[in-house]
Amino acid sequence: MSKILVIEDEAPLRRALRIFLEAHDYAVVLAASGREGLDLAAREHPDVVILDLGLPDMDGVGVAAALRGWSTVPIVVLSARDAEPVKVAALDAGADDYVTKPFAMNEFLARIRAALRRAAPTEQESVITTDDFSIDLGVKQIHRNGSEVHLTPTEWQIVEVLARHRGKLVAQKQLLQQVWGPQYERETHYLRIYMSQIRRKLEPDPARPRYFITEPGMGYRFVVEEP
Repeated sequence: MSKILVIEDEAPLRRALRIFLEAHDYAVVLAASGREGLDLAAREHPDVVILDLGLPDMDGVGVAAALRGWSTVPIVVLSARDAEPVKVAALDAGADDYVTKPFAMNEFLARIRAALRRAAPTEQESVITTDDFSIDLGVKQIHRNGSEVHLTPTEWQIVEVLARHRGKLVAQKQLLQQVWGPQYERETHYLRIYMSQIRRKLEPDPARPRYFITEPGMGYRFVVEEP
C-alpha cells in the first residue's frame, strides 16, 4: 500500500482527499501546515506528497524546495493559483506535477499513479547483489549466506539511501536529513554509531569495510564492484 502525505490547510478538502484516497487503497497522512508537512515527510517517508501552495505558515514553493534538499519523493502540487509564473516556480523548486483547483478526482488519481510509476525502481535497480549479501529495495530485505539479515528500521533507511546512490558520495548532512529529518543535520555521531552496527552485520571484515566506505569529513559511499 502506497503512502500519501497531503499538506493542505483547508480542513474540508483534507478530509475529502483522505476519504477518496483511502477508498482507493492508499494510506494517507495529513498535515495542515508547511512545517508539519516537512516533519511528517521526514518521519513517515511517504511515496507521494500532495502539496497545496497557499499554506498558513510558509509558501508551498518553499516547502517543495525544502523537501528537495533531502528527498526525491514525488511532489504533486494542488493549488487554486493557475498563473504560469507560479507553476514555473513550483516546478523549478522540485514539484513533479501541478493540478489546478477545482479538479476532477479521477484525473487527480491518474496523476498520482503516474507519479508513483515514475518514482518506482525498475527490476534491475531493485536488487543489488554483492559477493557477500544482496539488497532487495523492493521488498526491503537483505540476505547473506541464504538467510535474511535483520536490520533495525533506522539501519535499513541508511542502507537504502546509500544503496540508491551506490557509487556516489552521500554527504553526512544529506544522509542525516533523509533518515532523521532536517533538524538532525548536525548529529554526525548518529551516523558513526549506526554505520558501525551496519558494518558488523554486513561487512566480511567490519574493521576494513569493503562496501560501506567512509569519506573522512565528507560522508559515506556504498561501493559495489562490477563483475
